Amino acid sequence: QAQLVESGGGLVQPGDSLRLSCTGSGRAFAPYSTIGWFRQAPGKERDFVAAMSFRGSNIYYADSVKGRFTISRETDRNTVSLQMNSVKPEDTAVYYCAASGGACTNISCRDRRLYNSWGQGTQVTVSA
Repeated sequence: QAQLVESGGGLVQPGDSLRLSCTGSGRAFAPYSTIGWFRQAPGKERDFVAAMSFRGSNIYYADSVKGRFTISRETDRNTVSLQMNSVKPEDTAVYYCAASGGACTNISCRDRRLYNSWGQGTQVTVSA
């Protein structure tokens, strides 16, 4: 079973930047896997934010974060980051990283049912 640990959350002001990290062990970051970021605000569904294939050849974003957030894999290859720029109050949520056992498409990557390993989440609060 893959294990994922998120870090980097916190309280920031609108317009600030924040960088979340997801460190994986086990089979989480196998060459054929997909790593995704999701978020869940209080009382709402867990929504797709971004995803990338492990090799980085395919990257997808939710429309709400496109142009502001960037998903990338760090050089140590066991960490996937989510750079969040120009954050807004509506970005407030618990952010989760997740790993799947295989590749996905622009459609299926957005479905949380694709992912079989999840981290514990990290809180991001955007408030003035």
